[in-house]
Amino acid sequence: MNAPHMPVRPIQALSDQLISQIAAGEVVDRPSAVVKELLENALDAGSTHITVRLEEGGVKRIAITDNGRGIPPDQMPLALARHATSKIASLDDLEHVGTLGFRGEALASIASVALLTLTSRTADAPHAWEISGGKEGQVIPASGALGTTIDVRDLYFNTPARRKFLKSEQTEFGHCAEVVRRIALSRPDVAFSLTHNGKTVDHWNASEIDKRSSHILGGEFAGARLPLDETAGPLRLHGFIGLPTAAKARADGQYFYVNGRFVRDKLLTHAVRAAYQDVLHGDRYPSYVLGLDLDPALVDVNVHPSKIEVRFRDSRAVHQFVFHAVSRALAQTSATASGAAPAPVTAVPGVLPWVREQQQTSFAAQFSSAGGVRQTLADYGSLFSPAATAEAGEAASMPLPGPRPVAPTPQEGAQEDEFPLGFALAQLHGIYVLAQNSKGLVLVDMHAAHERILYEQLKNALDENAMQVQPLLIPVTFYADPVEVGTAEESQAILQSLGFDISALSPTTLAVRAIPALLKNADAQTLARDVLRDVREFGGSRVLVERRNELLGTLACHTAVRANRALTIPEMNALLRQMEATERADQCNHGRPTWVQLALADLDKLFLRGQ
Repeated sequence: MNAPHMPVRPIQALSDQLISQIAAGEVVDRPSAVVKELLENALDAGSTHITVRLEEGGVKRIAITDNGRGIPPDQMPLALARHATSKIASLDDLEHVGTLGFRGEALASIASVALLTLTSRTADAPHAWEISGGKEGQVIPASGALGTTIDVRDLYFNTPARRKFLKSEQTEFGHCAEVVRRIALSRPDVAFSLTHNGKTVDHWNASEIDKRSSHILGGEFAGARLPLDETAGPLRLHGFIGLPTAAKARADGQYFYVNGRFVRDKLLTHAVRAAYQDVLHGDRYPSYVLGLDLDPALVDVNVHPSKIEVRFRDSRAVHQFVFHAVSRALAQTSATASGAAPAPVTAVPGVLPWVREQQQTSFAAQFSSAGGVRQTLADYGSLFSPAATAEAGEAASMPLPGPRPVAPTPQEGAQEDEFPLGFALAQLHGIYVLAQNSKGLVLVDMHAAHERILYEQLKNALDENAMQVQPLLIPVTFYADPVEVGTAEESQAILQSLGFDISALSPTTLAVRAIPALLKNADAQTLARDVLRDVREFGGSRVLVERRNELLGTLACHTAVRANRALTIPEMNALLRQMEATERADQCNHGRPTWVQLALADLDKLFLRGQ
């Protein structure tokens, strides 16, 4: 295509008005950008109460009033001039900037594309002063309280082409309201009010971050979040992260702040996402409100005109710190977040203490004769003693007594939350474990719960290079296609690090001589085929670096106790105890919940008790 004909003009300096309008294209792309710039200025002025008034989505009017320090009348024309600011005076100030606004071009840019009136009063002034238009405007006496009001009317009145790109009134208001919410979250110590077309939309009194985040993100987030506050050297990460079970289909509940400034940073987003990697179900997004505090010299906030992107001096260190801090917070479970988890039941490493099928009747007899679930600590412990096991074997052939009413007694001498998941009552349809705790009824998906337990044990063993191997007395042989045989021969080092000994007996036969001890009860042939498939698919050494969790998840899923497996009361209790001692036990590694709590109040509602 031919280039358009361009008139030949001499090089000349642009006018201040045109320069400001060009800058406005970067800084003031829509009404919400005006709201952001003015709110940041209000906070930098030390305001404790800010009111935002909008008309027609902010296109007709944006008026923001604060109770900050105010601007002296002799400085008001400079406030509307380009590159004039009180926040930096040298390169050193720029490298250690601690304010939200500092470029000194926002007000000038806004005044170039809208009708702007600035009214301000300082503490020592007998009255307020006012200036309209740009820096050439006249400063005149006015009425007004301590602080500043900036009234922006008819945005883009002199650039109609740009106005055509704006969306509907409701859409533009939605963007403005989101900016107010973001900034209100960053400063819970400041009261904010938002009105639109004369109607109050939001009002938040000064409070703490837990209350402010509850008001803005809603009660669902408030009831499903974990607190986080970690420090490492010059870095501090604090705030709240949502439980994986409360993840959403959209990423509209994610707020990250760097030194109080809301940012959209790919590095930070990736770090949080990676921490949630194996606890989210499907393509879901967690909600969170997180603040990262660090020395301003370690972060560059001057990489974008809107200051919504940042650059860290040591990005890798920041990524690792955020990732590990969020991972540690998620390692808690909602059952044990308020206290330490009890020690896991002694068992064969990585495997729940499954009792022989023929012993089930003996435990059932013991359960019935006790008149219900053994809930005292002494009785519970006795179920796992050698004497109890021997007694159970002798009782296996005894006839069962008739059913008796189940009347569990309170725990004697135990702290109410010492066993947060309570004690097993029964198994439902071979899938769910029913348990009673101090709050009410607990429902456990036994396959999902056991899958998470095995998955965490496999990860820990691999991390610590402590993957124990279980040699097979008789090797398991099976027919294999040439691809499987080739993968086994080429990936011996990877397979051995995972605890497998798989070798070729012939061009069409593989032999499994050892498997991980944690998976010793699984089908060796199925495990071998799964690991060979994943090693081939993920690309050899990449398994242990990038895709190891997918592989370990596959192994855990195939090895976990299956649905319709009848469990005894001791087996169910052992599962509950290991869940309490396992990190991230609230979800399986696919992100599905492993257990839910039904409070007594919930059960009372079902039966209309007290109504």
